[in-house]
Amino acid sequence: MHLDPLAILTAFGLIFLAELPDKTMFASLAMGTRMRPLYVWIGTSTAFLAHVAIAVGAGSLLGLLPGWSVKLVSALLFGFGAFMLLRSGGDDDEADEGGKTVTGFLPVFSTAFMAVFISEWGDLTQITTANLAATNGTWSTAIGSLAALMSVSALALVAGRFIAKRVPLKTVQRIGGVCMAGLATWSLTEVFTG
Repeated sequence: MHLDPLAILTAFGLIFLAELPDKTMFASLAMGTRMRPLYVWIGTSTAFLAHVAIAVGAGSLLGLLPGWSVKLVSALLFGFGAFMLLRSGGDDDEADEGGKTVTGFLPVFSTAFMAVFISEWGDLTQITTANLAATNGTWSTAIGSLAALMSVSALALVAGRFIAKRVPLKTVQRIGGVCMAGLATWSLTEVFTG
């Protein structure tokens, strides 16, 4: 196994910049306001690890998957997330119930893993990772890409906690719900335009 520091840095830089404005970052931010951030990060990181492994291991096969079906499932998941956030952020009488943080490891891990695993399938960062692996080496690309994806998720979760401490939870939930609804609409639009 040969590691090329320049290939690692190249993969990190490209993937970090590509993922920074991506829908997964906003989904992580929204999940981090309602769930334990460490558990969310473990779930998102595990999903990213799976995607990097898939990208470097079978990059040429990714183009064969029907992109519209992946985008449709992603839109449905974001729509469900929007529904859950907006529903729990609506009533003032439910302040105690709606403000609870989801704390169980398995429910948080599963939610974060599935949200990222499905929405990132065939994403630009996965395709970029596959392309970089073909030219810059498998292990170097995998390390750089995974570090970038995990860093963006951590950054989103830190921002989510910072916001949650300064803004009322109901406001954060409503904004998060609107963002998730926007991401659902965006993903659904990609089904018909992509």
